[in-house]
Parts: sequence; structure tokens; C-alpha cells
Amino acid sequence: MDFDAFKALGLALPLVEESTSYGTPALKVKGKLMARLKEDGESVAVRTTWEERERLLTVEPETYYITDHYRDHPWVLVRLPQAHPDGAKLRLAQAWLLAAPKSLLKLHGASVESICALPAARR
Repeated sequence: MDFDAFKALGLALPLVEESTSYGTPALKVKGKLMARLKEDGESVAVRTTWEERERLLTVEPETYYITDHYRDHPWVLVRLPQAHPDGAKLRLAQAWLLAAPKSLLKLHGASVESICALPAARR
């Protein structure tokens, strides 16, 4: 997977827009950062929960990792060349749920499954 494919998955979510963060391409929902391309051009930082990050680091260390910079923040780094589209879609849906305002969560339903299943016309 490359960043263009990752970005397309993110832009399919409700009100997600392209932006920048720290000078790199980013995805935001209503101005809140969900994910951004790292300076290496091969990895993305994605908002997550502490529990999910620990699970991903344990289960798929070849795909998910952190650096010292992210150690104290609920974000996980994803190696795009190793990422599977289904996993990327789930990471982005979870990041959307964590970043979206409550009014948007209520409008679209507050679950990863409901966000992933939205038809494109409702996104």
C-alpha cells in the first residue's frame, strides 16, 4: 500500500479532508488530525487508543511500530508497504471515531463497523 491508497481510504470517511501536519500530508476530520504521512514517506502516524496500539505492536510488529516521539501519545506508526487495506481501513475508521466531534458521531453512528459500512453517498 502507498500513501495515495491510504489517503483514498481516509477521504471516503465522513467530512475527512486533506491537510498538512508538520509539513507533511495529513488527514483531518473537522480540523482534528487523524493521520499524517511521516517524513520518511513510507510510514503514517495514526490516532488510536493505548489498548489498540499495544495490541497492534504485539500482533503485527512488522507493520506497526512507535518511536520515542510517540511513546507518550496514543498514536501508532504504520509501515505502508506492509499494511493491508482492510487493516488500514479499520485504523482510519478508529482514528475518525477518536477525532470526530460528538455531533458527527451521533449523525453517523459511533462504531467502527458503522463507519466502514457507510455508502459513499452518505460519507
